[in-house]
Amino acid sequence: MDKIAVLIPCYNEAKTVKKVIEDFRRELPEATIYVYDNNSKDGTDEIARQAGAIVRYERKQGKGNVIRSMFRDIDAECYIMTDGDDTYPAEEARKLCEAVLERDADMVIGDRLSSTYFKENKRPFHNVGNVTVRTLINMIYKSKIRDVMTGYRAFSYRFVKTFPVLSKGFEIETEMTIHALDRNMGVENVIIEYRDRPKGSNSKLNTYSDGARVLKTIAKFYKNYKPLSFFTLVAFLLTLLGTCFLIPVLVDYINTGLVPKMPSFLTAVFIYICALQSFFCGLILQTIVNRGKQDFEINLNKYTDKYKELKKGEENENS
Repeated sequence: MDKIAVLIPCYNEAKTVKKVIEDFRRELPEATIYVYDNNSKDGTDEIARQAGAIVRYERKQGKGNVIRSMFRDIDAECYIMTDGDDTYPAEEARKLCEAVLERDADMVIGDRLSSTYFKENKRPFHNVGNVTVRTLINMIYKSKIRDVMTGYRAFSYRFVKTFPVLSKGFEIETEMTIHALDRNMGVENVIIEYRDRPKGSNSKLNTYSDGARVLKTIAKFYKNYKPLSFFTLVAFLLTLLGTCFLIPVLVDYINTGLVPKMPSFLTAVFIYICALQSFFCGLILQTIVNRGKQDFEINLNKYTDKYKELKKGEENENS
């Protein structure tokens, strides 16, 4: 088991990956640095290998697929996840590690938005998207996450081994954040400096398509993790819609004692039935989710025990 594992997912980062590896080796000399190459065509893997990193490959395209392989393959007391584009300072890595190793945090978020992000980032729609996603998640989960989509994070062993990676692409950071909040895991924010990509290094993130996927991910996990809240909201909206159809019918009935707009009345009744079904669907699914949380806690205890066994075995070997 590694003390600290630095995880660098890479796709065509030949211009910057060497500097990233050297920076993290300087700041965390005790760390093992892993570069997972995701079908790069510019020699990223060879440059990383020459710089001293352990290079592995993930053939399924997408950052989420790379993270899945990293989390499955590597055992460590603390994991640092960063990007290979040299936008995150290695000088801040020690702070993230200390939160995991000394304060028992499960996920530490490298907070760009509270420092230099809005000044350094040259893509204004990314700024708007980051703030929108942060606001939505904090509103839904009543949390105080400062940067949802940052790629600079630290994780504990138990987080990595109990996190079910479902996303395939850049929405993986949003999924990590929601999972940690929903499972009541220890989360910390550490303010970091952010610098824009160096000249000649191009972002793989598409503002519109990837932004739409992130919003879709939030909606999906809101439905999956908080079904009672989600379906109650749906029921409320359906009730409002049904009332819009019913009001003219009630006005006619009060004035004439007749129901001449029978189609509108039947439509309203049908919509009200759908609203009731939505609400009870939420109740049933919430029961299932609560049972899932109980199972998760049991599995979390198992991985905590496994982690203690691995550490004890390592200490015995060292002695």
